[in-house]
Amino acid sequence: MNTPFDDDTPKRPGLFAGLRASFLTGIVVIAPVGLTIWLIWTLMGWVDSFVLPLVPYNMRPENYIGINLRGVGVIIFLLFTIIVGWIAKGLIGKSMIRFAESLVDRMPVVRSIYSGVKQIAETVFAQTERSFEKACLIQYPRKGIWAIGFISTAAKGEITEKAETGGELLSVFVPTTPNPTSGFLLYFPKEDVIELDMSIEDAAKLVISAGLVYPNMPAPGEGTPAKRDRAA
Repeated sequence: MNTPFDDDTPKRPGLFAGLRASFLTGIVVIAPVGLTIWLIWTLMGWVDSFVLPLVPYNMRPENYIGINLRGVGVIIFLLFTIIVGWIAKGLIGKSMIRFAESLVDRMPVVRSIYSGVKQIAETVFAQTERSFEKACLIQYPRKGIWAIGFISTAAKGEITEKAETGGELLSVFVPTTPNPTSGFLLYFPKEDVIELDMSIEDAAKLVISAGLVYPNMPAPGEGTPAKRDRAA
């Protein structure tokens, strides 16, 4: 029961609440842009600090333009890397690399460091057509707990021969949050792997954000693309 003193009109937010909401909205807009610019600026300065000391003083750009431009070291590094890669793809370059690696193989400590760094570089930067095929849902680390994974390939060779299963095995990479570059390589029976309609990029965003960023959901009644195709 309302009394004559009750006010049914909705209360408008005060001046402080409006300023606070505008401030938080501004932070949401500015923070990603500012952080990205800061990271790029810092990375350029870090590369410059390593590259420019290797350039002869009389060949540095600031001697001709009068100012020290940040990013010159990055450009020099990119050009140098492209030239080295172009030479390495040729016959002479491949011969030089084989000769240098044969020398490194004779050095016990250097050999281990070089082989480890080379494997990491080839894994991260190699231009291959292999990639994850689909995002999937699997029960891990036990039944009843679901995790997002990425299907890489079907298991082959000794894995399929010695695994105690009668069906096909799929190799699934289960990433960790918030760093999806680390995780676990697991083998699941094909029937235990549920393929998802979301793209690899959307699944990665879901993992990185710890479940806060979901892919765009279809409008009510539309269903997922796969369901619409089956219905048609």
